[in-house]
Order: sequence, then structure tokens, then C-alpha cells
Amino acid sequence: MNKSITAYAPASIGNVSLGFDLLGAALTPIDGSPLGDQVDVSSADTFSLKVEGRFADKLPADPKSNIVFDCYTLFTEKLRERGLPTAEVAMVLRKNLPIGSGLGSSASSIVAALHGLNQFFDEPFDTNELLLLMGELEGQISGSVHYDNVAPCFVGGLTLMNSQSDQIALSLPVFENWYWVVCYSGISVSTAAARDILPKQIAMAETITFGQQLAVFVDASYRKDEALAAAVMKDVLAEPYRKSLLPKFDESRDFVMSNGGLAFGISGSGPTVFAVCNNLEQAQGIQHWLSENYIQNDTGFSHICQIDTQGAVVS
Repeated sequence: MNKSITAYAPASIGNVSLGFDLLGAALTPIDGSPLGDQVDVSSADTFSLKVEGRFADKLPADPKSNIVFDCYTLFTEKLRERGLPTAEVAMVLRKNLPIGSGLGSSASSIVAALHGLNQFFDEPFDTNELLLLMGELEGQISGSVHYDNVAPCFVGGLTLMNSQSDQIALSLPVFENWYWVVCYSGISVSTAAARDILPKQIAMAETITFGQQLAVFVDASYRKDEALAAAVMKDVLAEPYRKSLLPKFDESRDFVMSNGGLAFGISGSGPTVFAVCNNLEQAQGIQHWLSENYIQNDTGFSHICQIDTQGAVVS
């Protein structure tokens, strides 16, 4: 019997400014447009992988150099370890997120591929087991295992990473009236390069501030203290160094914070930036300004989003 599964995985914001490698948020544009990658998995006699979509030409031509191929390889290896049957499949990656954008592009491909494969093979792995596989594959690309993109992309919402392997992602409450304006400038910043620019050691004062801000944000989120949560959304670890890679970053922040923005920061490693607002009209004004001033070329784009509480879905 032929079988076919389609999985969609949304874009995500890593770090969310104050939670370096520990905090992530899934995104959905309010206009209903897709902002994420899609993977089709179908029955086949031999394995194949095709790549389509707006940013397909930015990926390697050889399918075996694609992270989706690695997803299939690792997934079937884990099936064999459990004595479960494997099968050949035909996979299609619809690459809708730009590479090196700071929107969790690799995470979206990984999550869509593994979620689709898990559904195709009748869910042999639970959510946490899949997250561990997703983090392992993400580490192949970024150079280190971190879950702040794959976790929100997979389970949705705003997620706090946990070092305990039996529960990788903890869901936090979200402010439902917040609008997240994301703007991709069109240039590319690799995660590895963005990590190389960071200092190898952090001063005690910045470390204490980082811990305090993250703790206060979590507390404020549970108490629904919107003003306090927004006030601590400042990146003291990475942004001071990474903003040098992003043309017009300071100018953009000044505009956002002077025109109704609650917070402004770098999405993941950049170059995408995000602004948080609690007023749709102000969000629209900020989106227009960023589109006119922060975007560098015709591959850039901007969306007004809210938190995607659903995460990856299959059909």
C-alpha cells in the first residue's frame, strides 16, 4: 500500500535575546502565509530526495550532502537498533526558509523531516526521543548541540531548554497580545561564524545579569507581568559582538524603541531581527520601516507574527 505524509515545521527565534541557547519561540505570520519548511515522505522502491522551493538553489546539489538525507540515515539507523523494520522512501524538501537567516532554517528542515518520518513509520519514537535526534543533527550544522530552535519548531510555543535528557523542552506561558515583527535583511550569517565572534569567557557581571534576566522573565511570564517581561529582554552576552555583523542594527533598534516597540533583538545568530509590540498598528509601522531600511536586497522579507503554539504538523 502506498503511503504519503507531509510535515510542516515553522520558523523560530533562537535565544529570544535574553536566553542564549536556552530560550526559543516558534512563529506564525498573522496573515496566514507559510513561514517554515515542508517535507513530503512517500512510499518508494528506492530512496530519493528532491529539493524545491524559493531557497532550494542555496542548498548542495548532491542529495547526500543535504541534512534531510542525514535525517533519514539516522532515523533508519535508530529503527534498526530497536529491531524495527525500515523501508525506502521518496522525500521532497520544500525549502521556504533562507539559509543562515537566524530563523531556524536548518532546524525547520530537520524537524519536518524527522516528524514526517516518525509519522510515516507509525510513531516509533516519542517527543523527547525525537528532540534528542533533532538536537544531534542540528549540532552537525552549527557545530554544537543546542535545542533553542528545534524544540519550539517541533512542539510550538515559547520553550525553555532543560539539561535533563528525559525532558529537553519546558513550555512557558506566552503573551497572546504580543506581535513579533521579524525582518530578514537578505544577507547570510552562518551560526558557526556568529559563534566565532563571541568571547571565549564572559565576565562575572554579565553572567549574573544574564541569569537574573532569564529568571525574572520566566517569573514575569507566569505572573503575566508584561511590562517586566519586556524590560528584561536584552542580550548582554551575544548582541554586543554580533551586531557588528548586521548593517543598520543600532539605527533599527532606535526606531523600534521610539515607535512603540517593547523589545528589539537579534533572532538567533542573525541577520534577522525581531521587534515585539502589543499594538497591531505600531507593529505594522515598524514592519514598514524595517522593510524600507533594514532589508539589504531582494531576497529579504518581513512578517508580523505571533507565537505558533502548534509547532510541527503533519497531513
